[in-house]
Amino acid sequence: MMAEEALSKIAEGIVEVLVDNETSAANLAWFAKNSAFFSETLRDGKDWRVKIVKGYACASAPLAEKPAAGGALFIVIGTDALGKDEDLGRILMKAYFETMKTYKQIPHTIFFLNAGVKLTTTNAEIHPILKEIEAMGVEIYSCGTCLKHYGLESELKVGHRGTTNHIVEGMKDFDKTVWIG
Repeated sequence: MMAEEALSKIAEGIVEVLVDNETSAANLAWFAKNSAFFSETLRDGKDWRVKIVKGYACASAPLAEKPAAGGALFIVIGTDALGKDEDLGRILMKAYFETMKTYKQIPHTIFFLNAGVKLTTTNAEIHPILKEIEAMGVEIYSCGTCLKHYGLESELKVGHRGTTNHIVEGMKDFDKTVWIG
């Protein structure tokens, strides 16, 4: 948020941010990409240095292209099971992702929150499917606060740690947002 504020105060220039973790560096790069800014991330000892360039036409990066099939779609998954019957719901959730992959009806981004983060961490049946979907160009994020709440911060198997900024930006940037759970 501080980088965004600093960039809002200049017409063009470079903002350099020093962060102490890879997740923050990735979040800054994501922000820059989605704001059509160029960014560069370098490891600097124990820290990460992120340079964000604003306003120079030669250095400005275009917004990420959205996949052709369902590219204007942002999906938020807030559960690890579809419906009230948890056993059946887990079967249905797996089938949902398998169908998405098979028919190539993919969104641009999937954000997992609440119990949904279990799908990117502890649910070994779903990991390979989500990895294939990610390889198709889908951005996958899991809520950092939710990972911490469930004690799963070090268990992330698919995608990246995300923040509520991803939800707010996703709702603004995409034609359609679908909430599941």
